[in-house]
Amino acid sequence: MTHEPHSNNEEHLRSYIDNPNMQKRLYKRTLIIVVLSQIFGGAGLAAGVTVGALLAQDMLGTESYAGVPAALSTLGSAVTALLVGLLSQRYGRRMGLAAGFLAGGIGAMGVVFAAVSHSIILLFASLLVYGAGTATNLQARYAGTDLAKPRQRATAVSIAMVSTTFGAVAGPNLVEVMGRFAASIEVPALAGPFILAAGAYMIAGLVFLVLLRPDPFVVAKAIVAAQSKHSELQTDARLHNNKGIIVGATIMILTQIVMVAIMTMTPIHMKHHGHSLGDVGLVIGIHIGAMYLPSLVTGILVDKVGRTVMSIASGGVLLAAGIVAAIAPADSMLLLIIALALLGLGWNFGLISGTALIVDATDPANRAKTQGTIDVLIALAGASGGALSGMIVAQSSYAMLSLTGGFLSLLLIPVVIWSRYHKAALSKNKALN
Repeated sequence: MTHEPHSNNEEHLRSYIDNPNMQKRLYKRTLIIVVLSQIFGGAGLAAGVTVGALLAQDMLGTESYAGVPAALSTLGSAVTALLVGLLSQRYGRRMGLAAGFLAGGIGAMGVVFAAVSHSIILLFASLLVYGAGTATNLQARYAGTDLAKPRQRATAVSIAMVSTTFGAVAGPNLVEVMGRFAASIEVPALAGPFILAAGAYMIAGLVFLVLLRPDPFVVAKAIVAAQSKHSELQTDARLHNNKGIIVGATIMILTQIVMVAIMTMTPIHMKHHGHSLGDVGLVIGIHIGAMYLPSLVTGILVDKVGRTVMSIASGGVLLAAGIVAAIAPADSMLLLIIALALLGLGWNFGLISGTALIVDATDPANRAKTQGTIDVLIALAGASGGALSGMIVAQSSYAMLSLTGGFLSLLLIPVVIWSRYHKAALSKNKALN
């Protein structure tokens, strides 16, 4: 009797392995679950990020450590990306993503308690745990790809990213409302958005925990295990796949460094030249919109015209963003908006094409673990881009930073060409053998 649940589980998996229609239905159902969780996840991400630096400044009484919340949540994000990847690899997306979001919710609650008790140590520890939500929000984009056909993968990623936009836009707009609510229950107003973040992340985690059954990643692993009878082809495939992983990771890391570096210094550049907080909010708001809203079109393009073309397009758009930002007069809102919109769009092209390359180059035996490791590198790339941007501007200017970022993005082109050359050489060798 004790083995019956395990037996039932195997029978249930077998029904999916042998039935493409059931696989297709599960793929569509998974996308709906990802969309639902990402709406809440986006709200949790944006609400806290909006006021994290202000809360730290208020509690510490100085601006000197205002950058600490971003650094701590980035570090927490990097560690969690690895852990969520390992958990997902072993137990499936359901457990990995639910654990990550619930941890982010606990971190947000910790920030609220820190604000009430005025504990700096608890604040910093909680911000570290709060970063788990950021990593999980990013990794959730992979859940929709596990049962996607090769020509659906980028579209699946893009659906998750568009869904994040709804929450990411709603979060900052609820800052004042949550501030008033916090004040009404005798909690510091700046902690209000973290109450929203805690609830949003908890709901996102519960959506995965309750609804993601059967787990698409577990089903995908079972399908591959049933089909893996061509062992002599695996060595060549693995060699090619390693190249695909390197290229996909390089594209995402480069685009992240360039985007974060220019985005981080734009508000400071604008404030130095007399722009209001409203102006800064408008430019950054349009930038965030350009990062996520074009995703659905980008995903279709990546699937239709190919990963290579869109990766090269990412480099070209980021270069254009850097040039426009560099030549834009400091008082020109229009040119700054265009520059930051192009910056968001270039990042969007790079992230979706890079993610699709990673999914193409992995199989369920190593996919979640590899994705988690790459997301660690993306988080660290963002942190280093933000840190280096300040140094470059301090030593030279915002224009020099923008040009440096733009030309750095051109490195995407030789990386992609190298991958195409390697693929052609591999095909030629196979033909000769």
